[in-house]
Amino acid sequence: MRLWSVPAALLLLVAGGCASPVALTGSVVEPMAAPSPAPPAVPPPATPSPFDPEELASKLTGIQPQWPKNSFPAAPAVRKLDCRRIRCVALTFDDGPGPHTARLLDILARHQARATFFVIGQMVAEDRGENLRRMVSEGHELGNHSWDHPPLTQLSEARLKYQLRSTQKIVKRLSGVRMTLMRPPYGSTDGRVAAETRREGLAQILWNVDTLDWRDRESSIVTQRATQAGPGSIVLMHDIHGTTVDAVPAILDQFARRGYAFVTLSELYGRARLTPGRRYTSYADR
Repeated sequence: MRLWSVPAALLLLVAGGCASPVALTGSVVEPMAAPSPAPPAVPPPATPSPFDPEELASKLTGIQPQWPKNSFPAAPAVRKLDCRRIRCVALTFDDGPGPHTARLLDILARHQARATFFVIGQMVAEDRGENLRRMVSEGHELGNHSWDHPPLTQLSEARLKYQLRSTQKIVKRLSGVRMTLMRPPYGSTDGRVAAETRREGLAQILWNVDTLDWRDRESSIVTQRATQAGPGSIVLMHDIHGTTVDAVPAILDQFARRGYAFVTLSELYGRARLTPGRRYTSYADR
């Protein structure tokens, strides 16, 4: 029995999007200072939800015979890449896993490309960890994108903690991965969010190339915006949109012809340790 309605969660994501607008300047897409659309008002309840993600994850894992309890896939060997010397681009996907994620993973596998997925705890629970385990086994990186995508700056301290910790717990329980990266929904962050991410050991990852794929559902437009990225860029996309996944083969082909390596965020920054609580938008922030 489901404990929530995922379509309602997806409606929130589709209606509000996840990113701020951008201005096209030259050959690289630059973020604008003010985020838009404005995140919806979320009146915080008096107390956090009593839902226990670890308890649900335990039940979900118990009905997956192909993934025995506490048996996790092994990630491939760490690649030795130096993004100071080669052209690197970090493709990132928010708001999943969703109905198009498995197809996206197929595409990335065919191109031997790695990416970073900022996952929503509620979607992870619905997915039962299947796509997460595949992401780990194929060398992708996981990041925390909250439990159900509220603007974190509008939450009470208790709810803010709940959004991050619940997602940390369920991802750890279903994949064995303790995430060290997070992306605030809508890019909405402030000093309180920074302090809480610091306590949780999470670096804040934003972006410097926004495809606006949540707004413009045309693959050609998504491709054109994504491929304006330069070396060291972090590109924002969403794997919950089929039109975005449709655009990925062309994005990969164009970058490959220009000699780019597709890297996770940890690979992008290499030996530079990402500081919990600090905000990063591109390789230039190392």
